[in-house]
Amino acid sequence: MTTDGRHPHPGPPVVGRPADAVPPGATPMPAWEERLREQLEIGGLWTRDTRGPSYARLRPYGPRTTPGFPVHPDLEERLLRAPRHPDPVIAHVLATCAAYAYAGAETVSMIMARMGLEENHCRMIGTSVDAMFVRSTAFLVQSASGRVAILCYRGTPPTDGIAWMTDADVQPERMPYRFGDPRSTVHAGFYRNVRATRYEVLAALKRACRGRSVRALLPDEPDVARMAELEALYVTGHSLGGAMAAMMAVMLRHERKFRDEDDVAGRLRAVYTYGQPMIGDPRFARACEADPFLAREVIRYIYDNDVVPHLPPRTAGPYRHFGREYRYEVPHLRHGVLGLSRHLGHAYDVRRGALREHTRFAGQAATFLGGLGLAALAFAGSRVRPLGALPVVYSFEDHGPQHYIAAVTPPGVQNEFGD
Repeated sequence: MTTDGRHPHPGPPVVGRPADAVPPGATPMPAWEERLREQLEIGGLWTRDTRGPSYARLRPYGPRTTPGFPVHPDLEERLLRAPRHPDPVIAHVLATCAAYAYAGAETVSMIMARMGLEENHCRMIGTSVDAMFVRSTAFLVQSASGRVAILCYRGTPPTDGIAWMTDADVQPERMPYRFGDPRSTVHAGFYRNVRATRYEVLAALKRACRGRSVRALLPDEPDVARMAELEALYVTGHSLGGAMAAMMAVMLRHERKFRDEDDVAGRLRAVYTYGQPMIGDPRFARACEADPFLAREVIRYIYDNDVVPHLPPRTAGPYRHFGREYRYEVPHLRHGVLGLSRHLGHAYDVRRGALREHTRFAGQAATFLGGLGLAALAFAGSRVRPLGALPVVYSFEDHGPQHYIAAVTPPGVQNEFGD
């Protein structure tokens, strides 16, 4: 363990080798992946482990549980037994997890305990390679019994230039195995980021499938008792994290090794993403739509005029969404008039809207500059109160994870803290 509580990972072995050393019939490793693995061997992956607090620790005074706390009582059973997706409680839980993934392991485990997973096991896995535009951070949250796990990817922090470069690294990349049309391609930056931490993530999931904790023992902690085997896995993320979640779902479904041993893919229940950009070209999207799981159980949420689901733009090449799309839409024309009443002393929520499923998916913005420029203007307008309710084409403001939590909060739930 390092001095800051992190566990250094030794990293994968150096894989550079002559082309003639590649086994017959195998796909040669792309040059970028060889460089990435060499960088990871030098810097290594790192992990941070924690245990979620008990309700008694979260509430040192008064009753440990009350109506509204935890936010979702019997959450583990809900995650295990949900008959269909999207489920309103699960959508709220995963939106909250994705939003707080911009913090650290302690914060994620705390908020998930408040949501209903008391004393959860949490492992944070991260790596960073600036020269390769890699910023990959994953969280695994495992219920105390071991029966449920949530894999959550961190999105693009607003002040992290390398993460923004990852989003902009739109060079098409082919997956090294057959998936639909052999000419189909995916977003190179998203694909690279998932692969940077994938094997450590899957090593933790393998332990969960065998009745063990996803994390290591904490200092002065006795051996963790054997847990139940993993039954239900959910994958989620906001922004870049949503793209990584969707990409991981495709890998789990279509790389045979994840089904042959432990059947991690068979434990995958659903994927919920929030403000997710597109991850592949139309051929790739059609291949995903041909998979019943990816077509029905990948649930994408879009908040009103969020610009990110419309990226990459058309100038970067053709991209298309897949899965199911739910948009939270604010009727701006009506609210634009009524919202002015706030300046006359009347209370009115100009952001109130409705969540609806759309079969015609969000399309691509014309250009990076056009889409982001319109979003920047909308952001500036949102800071001028009389203009905040006027209709816009794209918006940075609408990309905020707090809006996604608000959009999917079930009736009767006050907030994610349960207070």
